[in-house]
Amino acid sequence: MSATAQESWVALLEDKQLVEIMFDRPDQNRIVGDIFLGRVEAVLPGIQAAFVDIGTEKAGFLHVSDLELGDGVDDDDNGNGNGSGGGRGRRRPARYPPIQDHLQKGQELLVQVTKEPISTKGPRLTAQVSLPGRFLVYMPGSSRVGVSRKIEGRDQRSKLRKMAREVLPPDSGGIIVRTVSEEVTQKTLEAEFKRLHSLWQKIKRRAQSSKAPSGVHGEAKLVSGVIRDLFSDKFDALRVDNRGVYNEIVEYVRSVDPDLMDRVHLHGGPVPLFDEYDVDEEIQRIFQRRVDLKSGGHVVIEPTEALVSIDVNTGRFTGKGKKDPEHTILRTNLDAAREIARQLRLRDVGGIIVVDFIDMETQENRDKVLQELRTHLGRDRARTKAFEVSHLGLVEMTRQRVRPPLIHTLSEVCSSCGGSGRVFTPATVVRRIERSLRRAAAAREQKRMVVRVHPEVALQVIEEEPDFLPRLRKGTRMELDLRDDPLMRQDEFRLLAGPAETDVTDQYAVL
Repeated sequence: MSATAQESWVALLEDKQLVEIMFDRPDQNRIVGDIFLGRVEAVLPGIQAAFVDIGTEKAGFLHVSDLELGDGVDDDDNGNGNGSGGGRGRRRPARYPPIQDHLQKGQELLVQVTKEPISTKGPRLTAQVSLPGRFLVYMPGSSRVGVSRKIEGRDQRSKLRKMAREVLPPDSGGIIVRTVSEEVTQKTLEAEFKRLHSLWQKIKRRAQSSKAPSGVHGEAKLVSGVIRDLFSDKFDALRVDNRGVYNEIVEYVRSVDPDLMDRVHLHGGPVPLFDEYDVDEEIQRIFQRRVDLKSGGHVVIEPTEALVSIDVNTGRFTGKGKKDPEHTILRTNLDAAREIARQLRLRDVGGIIVVDFIDMETQENRDKVLQELRTHLGRDRARTKAFEVSHLGLVEMTRQRVRPPLIHTLSEVCSSCGGSGRVFTPATVVRRIERSLRRAAAAREQKRMVVRVHPEVALQVIEEEPDFLPRLRKGTRMELDLRDDPLMRQDEFRLLAGPAETDVTDQYAVL
């Protein structure tokens, strides 16, 4: 974890390889998991949905299946990294009462955000509110007691379900026991339920005294949410480079799971944390269409408005050559299946995905590739489903979409190219500059640095971060100056070192 007052990054590594990256900034206005008192703007019987004003730029979308009409909650952890359990993991009945029988224009109701606004769409909402804790997810409007599907032992599941029923008073809602609760005691479950139930009472009182539209509860921010939802004995270590955040994590872990204390580490070396584990280098590759495979082949990832297409190519890899081309194709496809599953997590791609693997002659080999893809998709916290290979040789799949892909969050439509490309926002450029200067300071090779930027970036610093240069001068112990240059692109910056102002951008620049 890498955190400053301006942004927080969480990188998840498996077998020393980056597989997931999450970040947050105050200007991102993350609202997944937040609870609002909303007002119904319109009820549309034709699509059995309503639009609800929650105070965001675009009204939220509420489908009839997300109304609080009864128990539709399946045994699921709901731990998908956003902290909110509402509207996910449910086995939906085939029929619902007409939405117009339950909602009318102007009506106020409590709703929870399950998906961030994406592109032209407003946030997705549910009226089935859920409050996640470390060991439980509390659902005030349900009466169901469930256990995470990831807890597989039948005896253990029965034991946990029995414990959960005993801590749940009559007519007080439903709960799901989360994956990290395998060894938890009934006393711990009871204490967490009381805390979540008390929180729900506060939310209701706040809603009663509020006027729609207004927010009544904010979900945990990135770092605290990740620690609550993910950190367990399955992790070898958790490393953080910010002492304040480290102290918060230690305090929380000590209170909920002290056995994990020896896995929490404060990074204090001369090399920045993300540099030490090559995270920044991997992040830069997220913005590239082409991803090279170890076998010598490559995949090309092309996001579009409707879907994401992925093409697999053998490239220079020939394997056994002309004698056994099917072996070459199979090996490339298997390699691609593993990498595609990783890239979907890494880029946080959601929605419909179509993969064009290299054509294979035998059904046995097609089955091997599909199984390899499904196996590695199984590690993904987001729900995914890969269908059989189609008659055209394509694999169609879906991946749960909760927030915009990372590339959309970190960049914006380029005004110079008419929308065919994207450029980094001024806020993103400022953060790139900060990390680059900290990298230069860690190398201890420069004493003076001039940073040349586009005027929009300079304006971002002047208006939004007037303490930017003083703070970095103190933190890096370098003489720093900022100059605007209207001839530069908005997402470009140059680092000029020493009295001669030698260009050292390529040496220190990071994403």
